[in-house]
Amino acid sequence: MITLYTIGFTKKSADIFFTKLNQAGVSKIIDIRLNNISQLAGFTKKEDLTYFLRNLCNCSYSHQPILAPTNDILDDYRKKKIDWSEYAMRFRRLLENRAVETIIPVNELQNSCLLCSEPTAEKCHRKLVAEYFRERFPDIKIEHL
Repeated sequence: MITLYTIGFTKKSADIFFTKLNQAGVSKIIDIRLNNISQLAGFTKKEDLTYFLRNLCNCSYSHQPILAPTNDILDDYRKKKIDWSEYAMRFRRLLENRAVETIIPVNELQNSCLLCSEPTAEKCHRKLVAEYFRERFPDIKIEHL
């Protein structure tokens, strides 16, 4: 069984964020944001996050924007041109078209954690990515931190 974690950093202090990763035994963060250098990201900007993960969690870092929605899908959702179900359908189609399961090997998902900004996984693309992988690789167990 492969455990794939997900986490969002919004509304979490650095203490809570890194403690959750340590307690879960996460060994790798897979950053699935389009933009990982925004000032709004605080302690999760690429260079800072890489440093903190290495020194606080003994954890590696990988940025995989191929697992992020396109700007047009994201903008349509943010501007309320589409609802969550339409967003999810379009994003899943994008994952299928990209064939992401052929780009990221299943063994790289073991004890990895998909990172996004949303505080919960309920309406976040990280949940959709995790479920997409589980559909392709049934031995995946998903845990949202």
